[in-house]
Amino acid sequence: MKLKTLVGNGVLAALYIAVTMLIQPFGFSQIQFRISEIFNHLVVFNKKYIFGMIIAVFISNMLFSPIPAFDIIFGVAHTTIALLITIASGRFIKNIWARMTINTIVFTVTMFIIALELKLALGLPFFITWATIAAGEFIVMAAGMPVVYALNKRLNLKKYV
Repeated sequence: MKLKTLVGNGVLAALYIAVTMLIQPFGFSQIQFRISEIFNHLVVFNKKYIFGMIIAVFISNMLFSPIPAFDIIFGVAHTTIALLITIASGRFIKNIWARMTINTIVFTVTMFIIALELKLALGLPFFITWATIAAGEFIVMAAGMPVVYALNKRLNLKKYV
């Protein structure tokens, strides 16, 4: 891995972890608004951001989750699967807005993985939990689309990894 890629992903992971720490009470419950999830859109601009995202989710879940063993396994699996689907769809979809929309939908739908985790770990009802955390994920990811798009216009996110 090139030094530039390593540093770029390190900065991404640090930002994700810092934002997750700030919103900790709202990022790990039955109703989740993990603002740091908007960073998932970075893979739309460069697939190399996947490394930073996976590391960021792993560390955030290890440090801040009330159920770290479950969150590390299920959270990392969820992020990895969703990002790989987004990266694969990028081969066929070239429009940035369409790719961010697909990314938002993929992350929202695959929240069933986190709902399963919360059912197994805390006994929460699966479908209600899926609905509430998927709604939170959709709101955060959809609201993050114009933010990340504007950030890309200013910084050219493709070049940082």
